[in-house]
Amino acid sequence: MKIEVLVIGCAKCKRLERNIEQALQELGMEEEIERIEDIEEIKKRGTMRVPILYINGEMKAVGMVPSVEDIKAMLTSASG
Repeated sequence: MKIEVLVIGCAKCKRLERNIEQALQELGMEEEIERIEDIEEIKKRGTMRVPILYINGEMKAVGMVPSVEDIKAMLTSASG
């Protein structure tokens, strides 16, 4: 599974990363989170509303922080 977060160091960005880590821990998953901070790369994705969460190449959240429960549901769905 590929998990990417596009962040710029804002409070919401940090909260999203914490929620993803907690969701992974609660699910017993050991997936790596790829952190993308390059502004040009973020622009290429079509939006500057951070944080942005991608799971397996699919944009799951933009400009908001899903709850741990919502992230767990996204991860479970993506893992098949």
